[in-house]
This record gives sequence, structure tokens and C-alpha cells, in this order.
Amino acid sequence: MVRLALTFVPNRSVAEEVVQDTWMGVIRGIDGFEARSSLATWIFRILVNRARKTGARERRTVAVDEAGLVETGHFSPDGSWSRPPPEWTDDVVDRLLATAVVKNLRVAIDELPAAQCQVVTLRDVEGLSAREVCEILDISEGNQRVLLHRARNRLRLTIELEMEGG
Repeated sequence: MVRLALTFVPNRSVAEEVVQDTWMGVIRGIDGFEARSSLATWIFRILVNRARKTGARERRTVAVDEAGLVETGHFSPDGSWSRPPPEWTDDVVDRLLATAVVKNLRVAIDELPAAQCQVVTLRDVEGLSAREVCEILDISEGNQRVLLHRARNRLRLTIELEMEGG
């Protein structure tokens, strides 16, 4: 939840406050939960609403030039890998490399543009469905697919650079 909140607010301490405020809202509003969505979706929607409000109050702006950043051919139309990254063998060196890759991948997720970070965090880190992400972030299915594609593409490039040793 902190990772998602960080995509709306300027720093970790503010994100932690948003998460705490979200949990207080969940506790206060649980009697009003109507089960029209999953509990997780409901909680994340509260988080996003509170983070957006706080982020606007903090006047956070991020200018990102995305021109030329999307590589084509890495993903199939359904969003899965068209050509997966190379397989790793299970030995000590590869385990150490995997730790470094995961650390760099987490950094790469944090460095994504906010909307891409939000979508990939909800889909690939939290495991929510596309429908749930659209509902939480109040975006269209098409926008969610584009943001997820761009985010996964950037993350794939990070993995490929790590695997090539660069």
C-alpha cells in the first residue's frame, strides 16, 4: 500500500500517513462495505482516493517524456511475454544475481511514471485483476492495458540489462 501511495505523494513519510489514514477509513467505514467489489478493491480504492487528495494538496507534479520508450514485440496481444527473458539455472551465482535483479527491478518500478507504477504495482505486485485496477484507478480498460504494457516493457529492459551483465 505504501508503494502505491508513493506514486501519488512526494515522499515515504507522507505515503505512510496516507496508508494509516486509509486503514482508519476502512475501520470507520467497514459497516458501509456493500461487497459490490472485493474487499481488497474497496481498500485500494480508499487508498487511491486519499492519496490523490493528499498528493494534490502536496502539489506533486512529475514531467516525463515517454517518447520512444516503448519497445514493440516483447508482448503478445493478451499482455503475456511473446519471448520470455532467458531462463536462469539454479546455482549460487544465479541466486545472487536474482537478488540483485529483484533489487534493481524494485528501483525500476519506483522510477516508472506514476500511472505506470500504479498499474504495474496493482496488477503484478498485488495480483489484482485488470477490472479491479480500472475500478481502483478510475481508468478505462484500454488505458490500463497501455500503461501496463509500457511499464512491463521498461521492466523487461531492466531485466534484460541485468541478465546481459550491463
